[in-house]
Amino acid sequence: MRFTGSIDAKTDEKGRVFVPSVFRKILQKEEEEGLVLRRDLFEPCLVLYPKSVWDARVDAIRARTNPFDRRQQQALRLFTVDAENITLDSSGRMLIPRRYLEHASIKNDVRFNGMDEVIEIWSKQAAEGLEEKQKEAGNILEDMMRL
Repeated sequence: MRFTGSIDAKTDEKGRVFVPSVFRKILQKEEEEGLVLRRDLFEPCLVLYPKSVWDARVDAIRARTNPFDRRQQQALRLFTVDAENITLDSSGRMLIPRRYLEHASIKNDVRFNGMDEVIEIWSKQAAEGLEEKQKEAGNILEDMMRL
């Protein structure tokens, strides 16, 4: 499953937003039953995981977590406790909890970015700042792909 592209949307006064139909179609095609939302670890955005992707990521973390290592247990705990199960309503809308809206500085305008197996949700203003980093991304990719 791969999500690509950027789509702008608006939240309503309750924090509901339509998940772009192009992304909903991918989820339906893959027969994804649920979604999980959490804050990104590194950026001021939200990450929407298809349930199967979420489960695989948590399984990968858990497999590398020593149950007798306090720091590793804390990292697993904080990763999972900050997640929220999300359900789309019959119109394809999701409710973004207030704490997540605040974390991502989302007021009204949002941008959904397809990011491989997940969907990022940014405030439109913060997402526009990503465009300034395109050259930097090119340089990083060039370094990564050198033989």
